[in-house]
Amino acid sequence: MTTSKTEDYRQVTDVGVLRALAHPARLAILSRLQTEGPATATECAQVTGLSPSACSYHLRTLAKHGLVEDAPPRGDGRERVWRALQRGWGFASEDEGSPELLEAQNAVIETVLTDAAQRLNAYLAQSHRESREWRMATWLTHATLLVDAEELRALAERISELIVPYRATERTAEDAPTGARLAEFQLRLFPQAPRGAGVPASAPAGAAPVGSVSAGSVESGSASAGSVGPGSERPGSEGPDGSEGAGGFADPVA
Repeated sequence: MTTSKTEDYRQVTDVGVLRALAHPARLAILSRLQTEGPATATECAQVTGLSPSACSYHLRTLAKHGLVEDAPPRGDGRERVWRALQRGWGFASEDEGSPELLEAQNAVIETVLTDAAQRLNAYLAQSHRESREWRMATWLTHATLLVDAEELRALAERISELIVPYRATERTAEDAPTGARLAEFQLRLFPQAPRGAGVPASAPAGAAPVGSVSAGSVESGSASAGSVGPGSERPGSEGPDGSEGAGGFADPVA
């Protein structure tokens, strides 16, 4: 049993850790531990759709990179319990980062955005079953801004500060109002690429667009750092266990 305390935040600069995070199942498991507390591999399997043995593999990988650790055992202690070592994580782009680091950062961004899109699509597919109260509370929007770099950075900081009190990593079920459930906050703020920029005709399939270097910062706390902003009277909020976006994971190959 370990006695280490959960840290508030981890700035990820190690390529190995980034590669470990660039896997949808590991991101889902880490989010589960950060937002809902300690869990077993069996409980993590409910979020990922994988087998408990596959989740055990991913948990050990996360532990190897200092992202999770053993939690105090439950009951008869027959099943291992895990907890997150940090309440959130993120990384910032480096002006002189190595190609290896840049590739690892972009892999995480791609995984995060794919997961975010899956979560939104999963919600939309069942939104007709939501109550009017939740449908009216949902906000999906898109806007083009005219800003300089400092204004964009300041806007991101203001939005980040606004959501802190509502983060599932900061607020316990006891502190939240009756009827509270897990909801998704997704945000993208970035300068548009110059017109005409894109993947060169000679680029291999799947190549990243020109200028697709890591975002100025990527953060994750209560869920995947992600895409889509909030906006209209479209239905909103995913299911209460936050598991919809976890489908389609493949079992690991040892």
